[in-house]
Amino acid sequence: MKAMILAAGLGTRLKPFTDEHPKALYPINGKPILQINIEYLQSFGITDVIINVHHFALQIINELLKNKGWGSTITISDETKQVLETGGGLKKAASFFKDSSEPFVLINADILTDVDISKMVIQHIKYNCIATLAVTNRATSRYLLFDNNDKLCGWVNEKTGEQKGKAGIKKAFSGIHIISPSIFPFMLADAKFSMIDLYLHLAQTQPIGMYDHTNGLLIDIGKPDTAALAEAWYANKK
Repeated sequence: MKAMILAAGLGTRLKPFTDEHPKALYPINGKPILQINIEYLQSFGITDVIINVHHFALQIINELLKNKGWGSTITISDETKQVLETGGGLKKAASFFKDSSEPFVLINADILTDVDISKMVIQHIKYNCIATLAVTNRATSRYLLFDNNDKLCGWVNEKTGEQKGKAGIKKAFSGIHIISPSIFPFMLADAKFSMIDLYLHLAQTQPIGMYDHTNGLLIDIGKPDTAALAEAWYANKK
C-alpha cells in the first residue's frame, strides 16, 4: 500500500516559524511532524510515500535526504512553481499510483492522529467506495454532510451560510483519505483544485464514505496553541 503526504501548504497560521521553515518540519518535542507522520504510516506497513513540496521545499528535501526518509522510500512531487491544492497535488502525483489497483492513503502533513488505517481500509473495501474520509463529531466552522447511509451528500460553511449539495448529518473532516485509484479518470480539472470540491461532484454518482473516529486522537498542528497540545500528548506518549 502507498501513501501521499500533503506538505506543500504555506502554513500561515504557524508564523513566525513558517516565515523561515515549512510547516511540515514544525518540531513536536524535537521531532518534525513530517517524521511523525512518516513513522505513523510505517506502523501500518506503509513505507512507499510521495510528498508534495512548495514552501521552503529544499528544507524538506534536505531533511529527508539527511535522515534517509526516516526509514521509508520517499518520492518528491515538486510544486515549487505553483502550489496545486489538495486535488491538483494528487493529480500531479497520479503516476506514482498507476501500477497498483489497491487503495492508497492521502494525509495532511500537519495533523497528529491515531486513526486505525487498517480498519479504515477494510471499511473502504467492504462498501466499495471510491473514497473514504476520516471524520469526527467535533465542532468546526465547515462540515461535510452525510446521508443516512453514511455517504457524502454535501458541505456547509456555518460561518458564511454557504452550502453545497444536499442537507445531511454534519461531520468534521480529519484530513485523512483512503482513495481508490479509480478516482484518477474523474480528475479532469486543470492545475489547482480541492479534493473536497471533487468529492462533492463525484458524490452524485459515486459512493464516498466516512470513517468516524470520534473519541480518537486528532490534533491539527496548524497554529501554536494546538501545536502545544500536540507536544504535551507526544511527551506523555514517550
